Amino acid sequence: MTVRPVVHPRLILAALAFCGVLVSVSQTIVVPLLPVLPGITHSPPADVTWLITVTLLTGAVFTPLLGRAGDMYGKRRVLLIALASMVIGSLLCASSSDLTVLIVGRAFQGAAVAVVPLGISILRDELPPGRVIPAIAMMSATLGVGAAFGIPAATLVVEYANWHTMFWINLGLGLLDIVLVLLIVPESAVRSRGRFDILGAVGLSAFLVCLLLAVSKSSSWSTTTVIGLYAIAVLMVPLWGWYELRTKSPLVDLRVSAKPAVLFTNLGALLIGFAFYANSLSTAQLVQEPTWTGYGLGESIVVSGLCLLPGGVAMVLLSPVSARISNARGPRFTLTIASVLMAAGYVVRLFTTSNVAGIVIGATVVSAGTAVAYSALPALIMHAVPVTETAAANGLNTLMRTIGSAICSTVVATVLANITITDGGRVAPALAAYRIVFVVAGIAAVVAAGLALLIPVRRAEPVYEVVRT
Repeated sequence: MTVRPVVHPRLILAALAFCGVLVSVSQTIVVPLLPVLPGITHSPPADVTWLITVTLLTGAVFTPLLGRAGDMYGKRRVLLIALASMVIGSLLCASSSDLTVLIVGRAFQGAAVAVVPLGISILRDELPPGRVIPAIAMMSATLGVGAAFGIPAATLVVEYANWHTMFWINLGLGLLDIVLVLLIVPESAVRSRGRFDILGAVGLSAFLVCLLLAVSKSSSWSTTTVIGLYAIAVLMVPLWGWYELRTKSPLVDLRVSAKPAVLFTNLGALLIGFAFYANSLSTAQLVQEPTWTGYGLGESIVVSGLCLLPGGVAMVLLSPVSARISNARGPRFTLTIASVLMAAGYVVRLFTTSNVAGIVIGATVVSAGTAVAYSALPALIMHAVPVTETAAANGLNTLMRTIGSAICSTVVATVLANITITDGGRVAPALAAYRIVFVVAGIAAVVAAGLALLIPVRRAEPVYEVVRT
């Protein structure tokens, strides 16, 4: 019998949360570079956007796949693979200015998003029952915290240092993450049985690639191509679903996913991801709009990044609060009030566009709601799925947030590009365009609150018993 070393739960949480924040930061650090990368790489702006698109694609594809692999072959082992992918991607981006190399590097970084659902599953397996809800609240919130801190940090690096520096920093911290996981995080003994569903993985990957390419490239690719991608994605759904329902060890257990507790939580995650990303996109651009527009503040890229910082602080502070609310009233109640808070934040944003302080207040309220929502989502999932499917189920929930963010990116870009004002040949989004974005994102948050109310109320919280095999 192997004796496993006893590690303090707080150390495990700290190590995994550090991993989550760093991976989330790695997804966003390229955003401030987008305006200057065409000149750096000598490439058209349309090609440079692949640095965002490819990260989105690999993140969406690999999150559910690595989650399922973690359930079957060991969550810590797969977590280390995901961290290694981020390190490889950071090395490629840090050592080259060639667009092809950068795109490959960003693809490796995107695959590392699976760290968060894997970390949540490890916490469920390893922590005492009383610590599970607060720990997963913090781990889930790292997705938003990293994004909120990543953009401001990247703007400072871009402004005052060589842009490669931020990737070297990411590389060094990634190696530190790997060491911390090796030293602190135990390998979970919880396993699911059966074979890895290769055909199901191929089918899901094909669906996601077609769907997300159609969503993210709808404004730059031909209508025929985009419609063709949507058509393939739609055709893939029944074929993939038919196969998953008949295979012995499916990649995604559709019978479990169709349960109201899982289905409405995942749909809510998609809308929360939409509402959160709209906040980040609109804030960063709104404060930089030129003064000739009549509403623009003409602030620098550094100021635009720093406007997101209070929201990141709010997310860190509110994650444990969310856990306490979930323990007292249940995660369903927590998700409902979080969604309402996000909607209220967008109401504030509608009337606070004339100064930096007002914009920051509105953005911070939305971020606060996001932190509470992100903390409640994995708790709802874990209450509804078997312990042997935790990583895969949380991976699917994370995927839904990613899809929501992808749809949001397209909607925001379309609205800001088509509702504009001109002045002597100069073109910029109209203030009405930003207000439309706020209204649409607010509606998404309200619908998420409605979906939360449809989640069945549990009579009793589950006991987190870990069965060792």
